[in-house]
Amino acid sequence: MERTRARATVFLMLFLGNLGNALEVPLDLPQPPTITHQSPKDFIIDPRENIVIHCDAKGKPHPSFSWTRNGTHFDIDQDPKVTMRPHSGTLVVDISGEKVESYEGVYQCTARNEHGTAVSNNIVIRQSRSPLWSKERNEPIIVQEGVSLVLQCRPPAGLPPPIIFWMNINFQRLPQSSRVSQALNGDLYFSNVLKEDSRNDYICYARFPHTQTIQQKQPITVTVLNLDAINETVAALYNETDFLSDGSAEERRPTFLIPSGSSSSKMVLRGQVLELECIAEGLPTPEVSWSKVSGEFPAKRTSFLHFQKTLRIVDVSEADAGEYRCTARNRLASVHHTIRVTVKAAPYWISTPRNLVLAPRERGNLICRASGTPKPTITWAMNGIPIENSPKDPSRKVEGDTIIFEEVQTGSSAVYQCHASNEYGYLLSNAFVNVLSETPRVLTPANKVYQVIRNSRALLDCSSFGSPIPKITWFKDSRSSTLDGDPYVLHENGTLEIHVAQALNSGKYTCVARNSLGISENHVYLEVKEPTRILKQPEYKVVQRNRNVVFECKVKHDPSLIPTMTWVKDNGELPDDERFVVDSDSLTITDVTENDAGTYTCIMITTLDQDSASAELTVVEQPDPPTDLELTDQKPRSVQLTWIPGDEHNSPIHMFVIQYSDSLHHHGHWHNLTVVPGTKTTAHLKLSPYVHYTFRVLALNAVGLSNPSLPSRVYKTNPSAPDENPSGVDGFGTEHDNLVISWKPMSGHQANGPGLQYKVMWRQKDVDKEWTSVTVANVSKFMVSGTPTFTPYEVQVQAINDYGIGPEPAVVTGHSGEDLPMQAPDNVQVLVLNSSLAEVHWEPVPPKTVRGRLKGYKVYYWRERSLHKHNPHHVEQQVLTFSGNKSHGMLPGLQPYSLYLFNVRVFNSKGEGPASSNQQFETPEGVPGRPSFLRITNPNLDSLTLEWGPPYDRNGRLTGYTLKYQTVNISDVLGPVEELALPANETSVTLLNLKYSTRYKFYFNAKTGQGAGPVVTEEAATIMDEAMAARQVDIATQGWFIGLMCAIALLILVLLIICFIQRNKGGKYPVKEKEDAHTDPEFQPMKEDDCTFGEYSDTEDHKPLKGSRTPSNGTVHRDNSDDSLVDYGGDGGDGQFNEDGSFIGQYSGKSSARDTAGGHESSEAPSPVNTSAMNSFV
Repeated sequence: MERTRARATVFLMLFLGNLGNALEVPLDLPQPPTITHQSPKDFIIDPRENIVIHCDAKGKPHPSFSWTRNGTHFDIDQDPKVTMRPHSGTLVVDISGEKVESYEGVYQCTARNEHGTAVSNNIVIRQSRSPLWSKERNEPIIVQEGVSLVLQCRPPAGLPPPIIFWMNINFQRLPQSSRVSQALNGDLYFSNVLKEDSRNDYICYARFPHTQTIQQKQPITVTVLNLDAINETVAALYNETDFLSDGSAEERRPTFLIPSGSSSSKMVLRGQVLELECIAEGLPTPEVSWSKVSGEFPAKRTSFLHFQKTLRIVDVSEADAGEYRCTARNRLASVHHTIRVTVKAAPYWISTPRNLVLAPRERGNLICRASGTPKPTITWAMNGIPIENSPKDPSRKVEGDTIIFEEVQTGSSAVYQCHASNEYGYLLSNAFVNVLSETPRVLTPANKVYQVIRNSRALLDCSSFGSPIPKITWFKDSRSSTLDGDPYVLHENGTLEIHVAQALNSGKYTCVARNSLGISENHVYLEVKEPTRILKQPEYKVVQRNRNVVFECKVKHDPSLIPTMTWVKDNGELPDDERFVVDSDSLTITDVTENDAGTYTCIMITTLDQDSASAELTVVEQPDPPTDLELTDQKPRSVQLTWIPGDEHNSPIHMFVIQYSDSLHHHGHWHNLTVVPGTKTTAHLKLSPYVHYTFRVLALNAVGLSNPSLPSRVYKTNPSAPDENPSGVDGFGTEHDNLVISWKPMSGHQANGPGLQYKVMWRQKDVDKEWTSVTVANVSKFMVSGTPTFTPYEVQVQAINDYGIGPEPAVVTGHSGEDLPMQAPDNVQVLVLNSSLAEVHWEPVPPKTVRGRLKGYKVYYWRERSLHKHNPHHVEQQVLTFSGNKSHGMLPGLQPYSLYLFNVRVFNSKGEGPASSNQQFETPEGVPGRPSFLRITNPNLDSLTLEWGPPYDRNGRLTGYTLKYQTVNISDVLGPVEELALPANETSVTLLNLKYSTRYKFYFNAKTGQGAGPVVTEEAATIMDEAMAARQVDIATQGWFIGLMCAIALLILVLLIICFIQRNKGGKYPVKEKEDAHTDPEFQPMKEDDCTFGEYSDTEDHKPLKGSRTPSNGTVHRDNSDDSLVDYGGDGGDGQFNEDGSFIGQYSGKSSARDTAGGHESSEAPSPVNTSAMNSFV
């Protein structure tokens, strides 16, 4: 998986540039001019457009502009065609109706204000030129095949030089190769010519890039003839044409067409492009190679063009000087040419002078350093005047490439020009010295927020200005200490750098600018964000055409950043197709086609960083069918088949399947013949005689089989005698006196010719010496009658056709038909091993009496009856088969205590023989079966009755029953086992003295003399006495009872608190007075003596005491408390309420009817108390 990551921030790029910028003075402060924009030194103009010569500058006050042309003042006011743009020095020349040549020359712009003068470079103005080709007549060229040829272009000189290319009259580029190529000067070189080089439209074109015009040379005709053709035509053409020939077309050693000689030299300027060229002629065509005699080529800057004939090195440096060797080589010899390259250099900057802002009495330096070959000359000027001609200044001293300023004074501001030149060019740079006194100011916007990605570099700007230059210090958050040292780096321009920003670096930063005149500070903020990460990358996919594919791309990013997911295909946009569905974290392509194959990249971009991951999609499908089937190497029994594979559609072909069709025997039916590996495209096919073959090929890859290829032509093989005989020959009988000989019929493909027949032969084994035979056709079996029963025969079946007989057939032994066995086994005996198993023995019958293939013996046996008088008589005959020539066998699964009858019979493929006489045997007693039933009846407090039935299978004389039982508690823990023996004639028993309300488990089985039978189990429980049950329940341990008691205790506590509050209020009021005094329906009075509820009801809303709660069923239950409302009014709480809710009855105190059974009685009358309010009380 190819994966790329890129993280960048906008401010990071800006600051990286600012770290090396020259000093910037705010434009509201006085300053000398600075040139901000100017035209290039070599300015080629289009003669069809106005001339615009740029010159812009800044300064305070804004500078004025003037120009010189060819070293003298250029008075633009005197030329109406020339104007200067407002607030700029840019010149615009209107060339309409004027000759452009009159404005060619060297221009220089001057910008000046009261603080100094800046000058531009010398700008050379030249118009572009695209002259017409000089008229000439190109004579036809006749050249001998194999010799070299040069077609000269010689384009007109233009400005800039034209681009050359050769085309034909239809504007198609002429093909080039190692034999034919274009030289750097535009000429077309032939290392040797061929007859196909003959043509009449070799045209050289010159394209002038500045004017976008194309000029063409007159067509050149070239005729290439061999030596015989030249001899025939030379006499007629000699007087009218040039005849070019360097001799015969025999092979020759290489020689260089350019450059000439064995060595040459070339000079190139530093930074330009070095192009070296070697073109050689020879036959065969020479191959050109390059080497550097004293070093290696700079790998990243070197390329080879024009079929290795041109060596190109870009951005040349002094290290590229040296000797370069080109070698031309063919099979006859090799030739070398050495080119000595020297590198010169126009001046280039080592250090440009930078603007100086100095406070009065400060010191500083202007440094101007340049290099070149030869070494350039450095000169200085002040305000455009050579410094030696400028007014003397005691604070200024010139020392070569450096001007030293000491104790500068106010008013000594100026612009200084450094000029570096040698014979190959010049450099000019302006730098001002501005003498100011200025308090610090921070230029970076206040409260600026910088956002960076964690683990990336953070740069916090503190751009400032002041004179003297302010010192910058940084603080973070509390300003407890300056930020200096790891992880912080403070740059000269005040920028604070954090190499690897972390989350803890987030916060508020303060930069302070301080000089001798004052102080200024600014606050900025740094936010460190989490990086964008692709958690699940798209995976490589291989998908069949017309299927769907999904690329997943799940991303994690900082939640404060807004991400944008973009998908690209092969670094370009996704196709504008509705089949491409982009979701938040996936790309789905439906109905994939071959054009969808490629590399898909998901790119998650935020404002600060991005992450990307790529995966490739390979679209596969079944291969295209093979083509161009061809039959070669044709022989009577074989042929070579070749084919061309079809497109494998990105899934390699595993194999080719070769099929054939036989139009003679099975027209239209295709059969697999063979397979060959997918790397082969030929197959040697073995063929059969008398077949009209048509072949086709199918290709198989991981997706599936291709469609079949088109059929090959028909290939017919000649008939011949059979190569094989029928297979599957067998001899067997269907009746006791016949022999059936069968075989598998041969196909027409196997017949090898027409007239297929079968020669069937047989003889009795070890008796007959001669074969009896018969010839049949169109059948697959033959029956021989009158044979002895089950007699071995040798049989053969041989193929015959019109062209001969097949090979000697194999002999197969078979047998005539079988008959039922004649004799029953003798000496049959039985040995009873136990109550369920007996062993039977017999004497095998003589083989001759079997009259067939002995399959084995069968024992027929059945249970005649049980030896117990109670069991019914029944007969269930069973058969056990013992394969092979056995003399004994086991009879398993017998019923104990039973009488069995049996006999033995032999059997063969035809059937069973007579049975032996019936024999009998008795099985001994066994253990009985389980009782037929067990029931528990009559459960009482301390007794249970058990009833049972005897086993269905007694398997002997019952001797009794065994009963075992034990208690089982509620946790299913078993108690001790009690055992009871019962007589065989009993069918019930009553168990006494059992525990009341106890569960018991019973185990019951029958016994014979051989032991106890299987157990039947039951469970039952004695009944519970209700009074005892009441006594058995421990109420105090019940959870519901404990909860009820807690609730009652809490209620009593609340009532006591209310009573205490009421007593503290003081005074005793009659009931009626309380009614009159308190009309609040929420108020409920209480009895003063025992804190019970009062004996009256509110006639308004009948509301209970505030905060009270009733049970969910809406009734008020009594307990042992004396405070129950139902104790008033008599009749045990049956007091009623009238329609308005007032109590009906006398205030006669508590009723004597009390709960005597534990407090479970309750009032059945509808409660006057609001249930929801009562529920909230407890």
